[in-house]
Amino acid sequence: MATGRNIRTWFEGQWHDGDVAVMRAADHGSWLGTTVFDGARWFEGIAPDLDKHCARVNRSAEAMMITPTHSAEEIAAIAREGLGLCPKDAAVYIRPMYWALDGGDLGVVPKLGATGFAICLEEIPMAPAGSTTRLTTTRFRRPVLDSAVTNAKAGCLYPNNARMLAEANAKGYDNALVADALGNVAETATANVFMAKDGEVFTPIPNGTFLSGITRARHIDNLVADGVKVHECVLGFDDFRAADEVFLSGNMSKVTPVVEFDGTHYQHGPVAKRVRELYWDWAHSAD
Repeated sequence: MATGRNIRTWFEGQWHDGDVAVMRAADHGSWLGTTVFDGARWFEGIAPDLDKHCARVNRSAEAMMITPTHSAEEIAAIAREGLGLCPKDAAVYIRPMYWALDGGDLGVVPKLGATGFAICLEEIPMAPAGSTTRLTTTRFRRPVLDSAVTNAKAGCLYPNNARMLAEANAKGYDNALVADALGNVAETATANVFMAKDGEVFTPIPNGTFLSGITRARHIDNLVADGVKVHECVLGFDDFRAADEVFLSGNMSKVTPVVEFDGTHYQHGPVAKRVRELYWDWAHSAD
C-alpha cells in the first residue's frame, strides 16, 4: 500500500512509472514473510547518509538469510539515477527492498541466491519544523534476538509495531513509548527516542531489541561535536517522566519533539531545536 504519491519503481534492471507489482503469490517473501527494506530521504536536493542506508539493507538481508544481489554502492547509484527523474523540490522516501524467492529444505529456509530486489521512490513531504507528537505506554514489547530477527529492518517485525500504534491511537495518542523484555525503555513504535535533562542528553543503550538507527547515530555525533554530553544508558519510564525534553529520531522526519507522555507535558525545547538545526547544517554540508 502506498502512503505517498508520484511513485517510481526500479525492478528488473529499469525504472518504471507507478507502483509496479514485483512479487508473485508463490514467492517465499509473499507467504513466509522474508522481506527486508531500508529507508533513506531526499529533500532540499540532498540525500543524507544514503550510503549507510544502502549498506544496512544488505546487512538486513543477510540477517534474514536472503542473498544480497547488489552492492551498497550499486543501490545508491540506482537510487540517485531515479531521483534525477523526480521534481527538484520533491521530498522523497527512498526504499530499497529484498525478498526471498524460493525456499530450500521443507520450503522454510530461504534458498541461497534466489532473491528479488526493487527500489521504490515515493514522494512524501517532510514534516514541518514545528511538528510534535504525544506518547503513551503499550502492553506490547520489543522482542529479543532469540525470538525475532531484531538485527534486521524486516517487514515481519512491523505487525508488532502496528499493534503498538493501534493501541496508542485508541487511547488518543500518536505513538507509544515501548519497553524491552526487561521493562526498560527501548524506543517508540516507529522511532528511536532521546530525552534531555539538565542540559545533557540520554538515549536507551542498544541492547539487541531495536535497531540503533542511522539518524540516531548522526544526532549523537552532531551533539557531541557541539559539546553536549550524550549518555547511552538503561532508562525507565520514570526517567522520561522526569525529563526536561523528549524527542524522537527517525529517518522519515529526522527530529520530532514530544509534548506529552501519559499526562506528563514537555516543552518543545532548545535541545530538540538545536538537534534539528545541527542535522540540517550537517546534511547540507556533507551531501
